[in-house]
Amino acid sequence: MTDADDPAQVDPQLFDPQLVDPPLFDPVAPILAKKDGAELTDDQIRGMVAGFTAGRVAPEQMSSLLMAIVLQGMTRREIATWTAAMIDSGVRMDFSGLTRGGRRLRTADKHSTGGVGDKVTLPLTPLVASFGVAVPQLSGRGLGHTGGTLDKLESILGWRAELSVDQMQRQLTEVGAMVCAATADLAPADRKLYALRDVTGTVASIPLIASSIMSKKIAEGTQSLVLDVKVGSGAFMKTLDGARELAETMVALGAEAGVVTSALLTDMSTPLGRSAGNAVEVAESLEVLSGGGPADVVELTLALAREMLEASGLPDVDPADHLRNGRAMDAWRAMIAAQGGDPDAPLPVPRHTHEVTARDDGHLTSLDALAVGQAAWLLGAGRTKPGEAVSATAGVTWHVGIGDSVRRGQPLLTLHTDDETRIPAALEALRDATGVGEADARSDLRSRVLERVPFRRG
Repeated sequence: MTDADDPAQVDPQLFDPQLVDPPLFDPVAPILAKKDGAELTDDQIRGMVAGFTAGRVAPEQMSSLLMAIVLQGMTRREIATWTAAMIDSGVRMDFSGLTRGGRRLRTADKHSTGGVGDKVTLPLTPLVASFGVAVPQLSGRGLGHTGGTLDKLESILGWRAELSVDQMQRQLTEVGAMVCAATADLAPADRKLYALRDVTGTVASIPLIASSIMSKKIAEGTQSLVLDVKVGSGAFMKTLDGARELAETMVALGAEAGVVTSALLTDMSTPLGRSAGNAVEVAESLEVLSGGGPADVVELTLALAREMLEASGLPDVDPADHLRNGRAMDAWRAMIAAQGGDPDAPLPVPRHTHEVTARDDGHLTSLDALAVGQAAWLLGAGRTKPGEAVSATAGVTWHVGIGDSVRRGQPLLTLHTDDETRIPAALEALRDATGVGEADARSDLRSRVLERVPFRRG
């Protein structure tokens, strides 16, 4: 993440493969050990990670170890060492010296495991920053049915995702908020390992998922971190037990690294808010920043904001105040302008729209998050491989929420795209996405927040 020529920004223990990956290291021994269910030693873990990053451990060898980890698991110690090895493969950010008006700024960050319609980073970052907390939000791009925060923001005229370290430091000092891209020198081992996991069927492993996420977040250098772990059909974690295990593992990793960390487990069985896509999600985020917006987006934004503010020493403030009085919107406008965007420019609109109507009278009983995410992706909002272009205007909006009454022929969803040839495939993805029937009396009482894993401090 940092400029290697700037000693103030580079960790003095910057990764040196020769120090941790001796020439006589044998990559076969840890493969055999893990295959038989044994714990790996710290030297074995560091040797494999450093050797693979440097090209001395072959992809076939690392693939074998990854599959053994998927099948045999890892202990907490192994996960912590694996995470540390990935962090040590690159540089570490350091925002500890940020000050404003003679006062040292606290830093807080949020990470979501990804979901459909999950635009919470957009209103959350300026909201927390409006209370005087610096929020260094390093985000990514979408792949498949889950949207990317940077793709959404790039629908704003002029906005740019790439910032230098000096620009990050200056923007956090002056504005307090940034959302930008991570660079290749932040945990490069993770980038290389994830690419291998993606093509070898070794993504679905809680130890590997936890270390992948936390290596990057710890390397970002934030003082506190709140994790939003999604659960349900539109999330990677389908069960509450699995999501809880992932959250507890990541909270422990953060605390052990000296980052004050907590987690919320949140429902992604239905898509969040009323839109999934790029410009449509920016528009919905602006509604939240203006004091309105869908109730579930507001609920989750405020819940995460309270966690971040508490970790920053502000447990008694009410973040809802700054949605009502406009301070969060002021912070948004300053953040967008600082990255070259025009906060007053109209958002792009699609050349084509298509409505999906209700087939029956009743109440909306289901809206499948995965199906909606796939439809948005098929309309052009997402990509199938890194580097592909996405459409700013593509997406899906829905006009009723779970439990709302509907009439036959009433619009349920609207498809947005610049390429009308994409509409039939999106309609097929949505064929069984909605359910209309008798109302569920509990629907109005459901919260997006399912559980909380409380703060841990190292």
